[in-house]
Amino acid sequence: MKWAFGLGSSAEAIVITTTSAFLMLFYNQVRGLDTASIGVALALGLIINAVFDPLIGSWSDRTRTRWGRRHPFMFASILPAALLFWGLFNPPAGLGSTGELVWLAVFNVMLLQAMTVFHTPHLALGGEMSNDYLERTSIMSVNTFFLWIGDTLGWQLCFLVFFRASQAFPNGALDPSRWPAFSITIACIVMACLLVSSAITKRRIPYLVQPATTTPGFSAREWARDMGRVLRNRNYVVLLIGFFFLSLMTGIRGGLWIYNATYFWQLRNDELAFFSIGSLVGYLFGSFFVTRLHQRFEKRWTGMVALMIYCIGPAIPLALGYFGILAAQTTGLVAILIAFSLLQHAPYSIMTTTIYSALADIADENELKYGIRQEGALYATRTFFARVDQALGTALAGWVLAIVAFPAKATPGQVPEPVLMGLAVAFVLSVIPGLVASIFYGMLNVTRATHDATRAAIDAAKPTSTVTP
Repeated sequence: MKWAFGLGSSAEAIVITTTSAFLMLFYNQVRGLDTASIGVALALGLIINAVFDPLIGSWSDRTRTRWGRRHPFMFASILPAALLFWGLFNPPAGLGSTGELVWLAVFNVMLLQAMTVFHTPHLALGGEMSNDYLERTSIMSVNTFFLWIGDTLGWQLCFLVFFRASQAFPNGALDPSRWPAFSITIACIVMACLLVSSAITKRRIPYLVQPATTTPGFSAREWARDMGRVLRNRNYVVLLIGFFFLSLMTGIRGGLWIYNATYFWQLRNDELAFFSIGSLVGYLFGSFFVTRLHQRFEKRWTGMVALMIYCIGPAIPLALGYFGILAAQTTGLVAILIAFSLLQHAPYSIMTTTIYSALADIADENELKYGIRQEGALYATRTFFARVDQALGTALAGWVLAIVAFPAKATPGQVPEPVLMGLAVAFVLSVIPGLVASIFYGMLNVTRATHDATRAAIDAAKPTSTVTP
């Protein structure tokens, strides 16, 4: 059952990976739109997401159907998500620059909403699959590994299949003819992953917590009350602030990574495919050792240290490149960069699993205080800031490209050195918001002792409503 749950996150990872890495490249280098304008178009959707994500979370918390609380939303999202992904990369001919910007803004916002309808209830489902302190970590570690599967599948398909290098296009993503096959195939994979995950995890519904018969149904008033409850939880607010700064860093890096790989390091797409080696080793380490780390150390220290390594490690190669220690001509460059990628993927895996596990513990705190399970409202935080990664982070990356005057439809090896140095500096400076986030993660006060005390108080107050399989 854990693998079926994780499969849903594979679809989410494919969407986030491909849009974060290639959406700016597609509309700037292929369609020829201005990077700053693209950034504005992407950032506009955040206003809608700020309301929509917690709304879906609260709504699913209060839903009572024969398909449980989460699955009606999960099934409803499948077809729209696939169609919107395809449409995002297929603007009709003849729209003009303004029309394409509008198309980008509308379809990107709608795609993010469709993924929210699936992913917020889906993460909440994972949070309520177990009450055990370490078993929650185990469930979320499997989920994190499936994030790697989706992320890697997206990269491998892009670099080795759809955008494979050719003599005319060392970076095949710059070839306009490649994008239709890419968009329809990824859309079908996303649809298949979401459908299989939803269908198999549906069997778990009889064993999950259901809203009490006295719980009011969803309404604007109850949604506002739910938001007030989660915002009064100190641990939740600490994570909320940490998420914001973390998303600034990851979003900027996601938007700039493909530019640095293509133009700063001048790597071919077949070379980029080998980076899956580093990510595999990193995610395997993180996914299979995080439970042991939580046995020995509190979650806040595990998450904080992992985040600090995740902040600094990936920036080291660009810092070395800025000072001339590494260059596109360096012997064994690909192997060196893959080795440094371990400092990205291993701590990211540990950090992500820790956050997801801690949010389930925070849901216990709110159940004890208010008598209602709020996984949906709480996990909406993570899905919202995943949109911040994709939208605001990519927008900031677009503004960076505009500031350094990165040329449209550029050719690798012919971009002026000051422009490339500007990209490197921006990537390195993204460490700052990440380190700020690590400080807030260290302020988290969810421990084994607080978890056990909270669970004992909940059990003493009323019989658990979960049916033991």
